[in-house]
Amino acid sequence: MRLIGVNTWVWASPLRDAQLPGLLSKISGMGFDAVELPLESVGDLSVAEARRAVSDAGLVPFVVGAMAPGRDLVQAAPGAVAQTQDYLRACIDLAHGIGAAAVCGPFYAATGRVWRLSPAERTSAYEEWRENLEPVVSYAASAGVVVGIEPLNRYETSLVNTVEQALTGLDGLLGPSCGLALDTYHLNIEERSSADAVRRAGKHLVHLQVCGSDRGAPGGDQTDWSALLRALDEVGYTGPLNIESFTADNASIATAASIWRPLAPTQDDLARDGLAFLRALTEGESRG
Repeated sequence: MRLIGVNTWVWASPLRDAQLPGLLSKISGMGFDAVELPLESVGDLSVAEARRAVSDAGLVPFVVGAMAPGRDLVQAAPGAVAQTQDYLRACIDLAHGIGAAAVCGPFYAATGRVWRLSPAERTSAYEEWRENLEPVVSYAASAGVVVGIEPLNRYETSLVNTVEQALTGLDGLLGPSCGLALDTYHLNIEERSSADAVRRAGKHLVHLQVCGSDRGAPGGDQTDWSALLRALDEVGYTGPLNIESFTADNASIATAASIWRPLAPTQDDLARDGLAFLRALTEGESRG
């Protein structure tokens, strides 16, 4: 049976220590198996409090990072690159401290930063990206944590939109400590077939986030979920299906994720409906 998780961004941003016990208890009570904890800023979450809350709730933890303005590993001042590397190391420290297997996110440029790239410029940008990401991957390896790189849609980045671009850009870094983290929302926009994109990621797929094609609850949308699950089976992905959506109550995250309208009557409804759909989907898969 696949683990099914949810990102706390469904309810809160930024997530801080004081919110952990109540929110994680609610998530566990809904029936989720896993939880994604976003570390938006260093210091928002402490290892001790997060570890205690995850353990008390009986959830399998994962950590996600947020590439806020100024966090860049490509075409940025050396100081900005160094600060970004330090932030990613803090994410890895949190993951290591709470027993999370992976730290995932679009770890290359600030979300929303876009610029045109010629083929030669893209090649050069990818070389710079690998050079600046390599120390982070090495740090993750020493901590026993995997870094999952997430391609984003064309409106949120111009650097890595597709699985193919991620594989090209990460050539030489992919391995036990670096893989791909895919999100069905971005696949729906950028890939001709989400299932084929999973197949291209293959053994490098380390994490999967799911939501409806409208960014709401998975299920009842345009995604071919059965085909997606078949592709996951084909590549041997045994990791969780984690619902990622966002609350519109926080202005900065609503703007970053373009959440301009409610995606469900309540955020609890979004989580419950998504969980019910994914349970039925995966149980049908296991019976088949």
